[in-house]
Amino acid sequence: MLSKRSNPAVAGALVFAVFLWGASNAGSKFLLAGQSPWPPVWTGATRFLSAGLLLLAITRWTRWLGTAHVMPRELNWAMWLRGGLSLALYVLAFNWALRFTSVSHVALYLGASPVWAVLWEGRPPSWRQGIQRYSAALLALSGVLVLFWPALKDSQFDVVGELLGLSCGVLWTNYGRQCRALGQGLSGAEISAQTMWRAGALLIPFGVWELTRQGFHPTAWQIGVQSYCIVAGGVAAFAIWAMALRRWPMSKVYLYNNLIPLSTMLWAHFTLGEAVTTTFWVAMALIVAGVLLGQWKCWAKDG
Repeated sequence: MLSKRSNPAVAGALVFAVFLWGASNAGSKFLLAGQSPWPPVWTGATRFLSAGLLLLAITRWTRWLGTAHVMPRELNWAMWLRGGLSLALYVLAFNWALRFTSVSHVALYLGASPVWAVLWEGRPPSWRQGIQRYSAALLALSGVLVLFWPALKDSQFDVVGELLGLSCGVLWTNYGRQCRALGQGLSGAEISAQTMWRAGALLIPFGVWELTRQGFHPTAWQIGVQSYCIVAGGVAAFAIWAMALRRWPMSKVYLYNNLIPLSTMLWAHFTLGEAVTTTFWVAMALIVAGVLLGQWKCWAKDG
């Protein structure tokens, strides 16, 4: 057990990780929807392949993220078909969503993931838990509807982008479930490394095909942003997250997920000029309320 004096350090580290992820999300929007946009598949393939291999090297040759484990051979195909493939589908949805809608909207849809995870668990064991679970889902869905409403009323908003953003939350939830099923004697960092590089490898052939059709003329600034997303958003932030999970209960750590949409919105506003709308704040309040209600029992159990 850590002393209480260590809690502010862990909390500060988690806030810093959220800060890094928000910048990485805004950087993705810059690459995919700015001037001379990068091909979405190629961007995701190179990022996850690079970040996965870096993370794999750290888990194997250092003890920064805990003791290294040998992956059982019987998990190899499952890592490809369940872990890598599910993450690759998420990457495709995320990158294409950024082409059509704001990055702050996509981050909010991802913020609703814990609610979809709760619903995915199946029928609740008691009526009280059922009320809690479905009330949480209703709050989160209300937030999603608030995000969708302008797209349904105003032709300037793209319904396709909002649908892709919504699918990101569902696909991210599915990836989390697959990782949980694959966790046979491996740490969270090792599972992420194994699935990340596989997702990148699965996407690389399609990324190369994309390059032959679209062309690719990266600037030094764009390469710098991609490098940041790989190292800071893909490796450093996760390393902090894994460290926190070894010291705090999972439910306590995952509370900080609720700050990622806010961090993303601030980065997008000040670096990309995305407007901060009333719709965003209302939707964020509803989605965060749904997540908090849905996870209430877990917090009480973890103390």
